[in-house]
Amino acid sequence: MNRLASSSWSSISRLSEARSRSISPENRTGAPGEGGRAAEGTGAGCARDLGVGWKVSPSVVIPAGSVFTLADIEGEGVIQQIWMTLSGHWRFLILRFYWDNEEVPAIECPAGDFFCCGWGSYTPVSSLPVCVNPGSAFNCYWEMPFHTHARITLENISTEDIVAYYQINYSLGEVPVDSAYFHAQFRRVNPLPYKEVYTILDGIEGCGHYVGTYLAWGVNNSGWWGEGEIKFYLDDDEEFPTICGTGTEDYFGGSYNFENKETKRYQEFSSPYSGLAQVLCPDGLYRSQQRFGLYRWHLCDPIRFRERIRVTIQALGWRSGGRYLPLQDDIASVAFWYQDTPAHKPHPLPDKDQLEVI
Repeated sequence: MNRLASSSWSSISRLSEARSRSISPENRTGAPGEGGRAAEGTGAGCARDLGVGWKVSPSVVIPAGSVFTLADIEGEGVIQQIWMTLSGHWRFLILRFYWDNEEVPAIECPAGDFFCCGWGSYTPVSSLPVCVNPGSAFNCYWEMPFHTHARITLENISTEDIVAYYQINYSLGEVPVDSAYFHAQFRRVNPLPYKEVYTILDGIEGCGHYVGTYLAWGVNNSGWWGEGEIKFYLDDDEEFPTICGTGTEDYFGGSYNFENKETKRYQEFSSPYSGLAQVLCPDGLYRSQQRFGLYRWHLCDPIRFRERIRVTIQALGWRSGGRYLPLQDDIASVAFWYQDTPAHKPHPLPDKDQLEVI
């Protein structure tokens, strides 16, 4: 049996008949024995004295307004790791993943937000499924099974050409029948209408489990912004949810405003399952908004649904008299989940101007 080995530590010593493959600019098809054969590429000038096999094609140039296919894989298998580093405006580089020849992507997301860097600048992340390392290296370890086909594209919606370095590591072999498809969905609202809750995920039907949230939160008010509750509406839930959190910083694994009691400032942290990875505070001149990047991975506590799921979060601060203040903030999110179907009802991406981060 050509069964895929599990990638967990508990079974790392077990043998498997799976076949390891890798796609990069040095081997764009992942075919056996085809790595390092490029005679042309972005490194050709540097390798002119050395020739083929000496880093002739380490990257690709993606022209403005074009879509580039990063991977097109036939067969059955699982994507195990993705590394990339990208020039340009990360909100204008749109990743799409298609499973089993579906025309609708299971993942449609700006590249920066997919890798927990929604504000367009490098921030280190040291978690289990996502790592962002110096100088601007995006790494993803989400397991992504497919049964017949996998395709990954990167669209450059900016007005400038960009350079992409990337490597997609995967295995070919039999995937267990109960393996679910990986999905991710991006949303942004700026500003959030007064007294409205922010929707992280809605319209999803099927059986699966929710595994993660990333938020790029821009505060359009002074003071603390994170009193809101996150709510998970599962299956038959209507007005009230099955799971209701106690506050924004609590859901992301922190407490009491993420405040360092000695410095009286926000304390960034990045841990395997949750983090306040980015804090951008006013500099006294033009950079006048507080901005935060937060992630929470449900690796040990996946939120399971049988028929449907909806996820919302409140934006709440404080006003006079010890009363809550509904905030009108700039909130962008990525929801990550697995489900039993290779595609889901798409939520349209905002247009270019609505995506932009200044």
